[in-house]
Amino acid sequence: MKAVILAAGKGTRMKELTNEVPKPMLPVQGKPILEHIIDGLMSAGIRAFCIITGWRADVIEDHFGDGSKLGTTVCYARQVVQDGTGKAPELAKDFVGADNFLLTYGDILVTPETYRRMLERFDEDAFSGLVTVTVGEDVTKGGLNFFDADFCLKRLIEKPSAAQLEQLRAEGSLRPGQPVWYNAGIYVFRPVLFDFTTRLNKSARGEYELTDAISAMVGAGHRIAGLEIKGRWVDVRDPDVLAALENGEF
Repeated sequence: MKAVILAAGKGTRMKELTNEVPKPMLPVQGKPILEHIIDGLMSAGIRAFCIITGWRADVIEDHFGDGSKLGTTVCYARQVVQDGTGKAPELAKDFVGADNFLLTYGDILVTPETYRRMLERFDEDAFSGLVTVTVGEDVTKGGLNFFDADFCLKRLIEKPSAAQLEQLRAEGSLRPGQPVWYNAGIYVFRPVLFDFTTRLNKSARGEYELTDAISAMVGAGHRIAGLEIKGRWVDVRDPDVLAALENGEF
C-alpha cells in the first residue's frame, strides 16, 4: 500500500499564517500537520509517499526531502493549476503504478488507528475503493454519503444545498434519528480510479471534483466500502481550529 497526500493549496482561510508556508506545514504541537499525517500512516505500515505540492512547494520538499530522515521514501508532484481535487490524484499516477493507495488531504488529522482500520476494511472484500465518513458536520460544506446494508456506498452528493436536503427529507432518504454521513476526506483506491478521473468534466463550481469520479465508479458497478471514523477527526480549516489543536482540545 502506498499513500498520496494532497497538499497543494495555500489555505486562504488561515490568512497571514500561510503567506510563507502552505497550510499542511503549519505546526501543531511542535511539528507540521503533514508530518503528523505521515507518522500516522507509517504506523499503519505505509512506507512510500507521494505528496502533491503547489503553493510554496519548496517548504514541503525542503522539510521532508526524500523521506530518509523519517525512515521512509517520499516523492513529489506539483499541481500547477489549482482546478479541484478530481485531477490532483492523477499527478501521482506513475508513482501508484499497479498498487493500491491511500489518498488523504494534507490538512486532516485522525488517530493512527483510523488508517489501520481503513486498510483492514478495504481488505475485507474485492472493493475498488473505500470512503471514510463522520457525523456531526455541516454536509453543505462537504459530501453527503448514503450506504447500503453492507455499508457500501450507494450515492454521494457534493455540497448539497438546503433545498436538496429538504427534498431528501421529503423523499425519506434523510430521516430523523439516523446518522447523516459527512465525507471525511480520506480514501483507499485501486488504480482503476484513474479510469474515471481522466473522464471528469468540471462541476458547476468550475472544478474537477473527486467525488464525481467516485460517483461514476459506483454507477459503473464498482463497490466502494464505507468506514465511520472513530475518535478524533479534525479538518484544520481555520486559525480557530489550529489554536484548539495547540491547546489540546481535540
